[in-house]
Amino acid sequence: MNHDDVIAVFTSVADAVGDALRDTTEWGPSADRPGQYAIDLVADQLVLSALAETGLSVLSEESGLTMRGGGGLVIVDPLDGSTNASRGIPWYATSLCLVDDDGAAVGLVRNQASGVTYSAIRGRGARCDGNPMSSSACTAIGDAIIGVSGLPPRHLGWRQFRANGALALDLCLVAGGALDGFVDCSVDAHGVWDYAAATLICHESGADVVDGLGRELLARTTERNRTPVAAATHALLLQLVSARESF
Repeated sequence: MNHDDVIAVFTSVADAVGDALRDTTEWGPSADRPGQYAIDLVADQLVLSALAETGLSVLSEESGLTMRGGGGLVIVDPLDGSTNASRGIPWYATSLCLVDDDGAAVGLVRNQASGVTYSAIRGRGARCDGNPMSSSACTAIGDAIIGVSGLPPRHLGWRQFRANGALALDLCLVAGGALDGFVDCSVDAHGVWDYAAATLICHESGADVVDGLGRELLARTTERNRTPVAAATHALLLQLVSARESF
């Protein structure tokens, strides 16, 4: 499959999950593990079924690793922001990222509440509903509007902050310039499925995302969570990483 074909498949997968979300009336917990909702499992099965036809391997938050033949690995969060969805807060997404030997290659994040779709192909820029995206030009933390996850231990010097509850979408706001940066104020609270696609979208828009504790970010495993920090510019990224390291 070429990368344009992968975008088409990812779009179809996001459509299928969106249809299921609109039809569901069951927003209770699953019986499998704490923090998991029944709708997470429904969404996961839709994703796995659709991707089985491609022959691609899959790493999903809900079902772990499904190995197939060659062609790459799709890292997927079928429903990022499940609690938001269960409470009627319109900030939840499906996130899919194709990873090959050179890293993240194709990413798509669909806001399932609004239908807004963010996408990127490595080396070809980032798009929002088909339109080119770029990050802001903010270089100073005192001027920045920052997204956060978790509770900041103190004011970190930003102009304002927002806590929205779905990392994939929060990072896409950095990619599109609505936020100037993002700081995960928790420790290793996010798996690679939460940020893989949005990280590529950020990179292709001119923003950057790193692990706030200095490790490799794209860990292709269910066992190594990370602490993402993102910024529209390198100058701002250095300030946000320094602030995060001071916790």
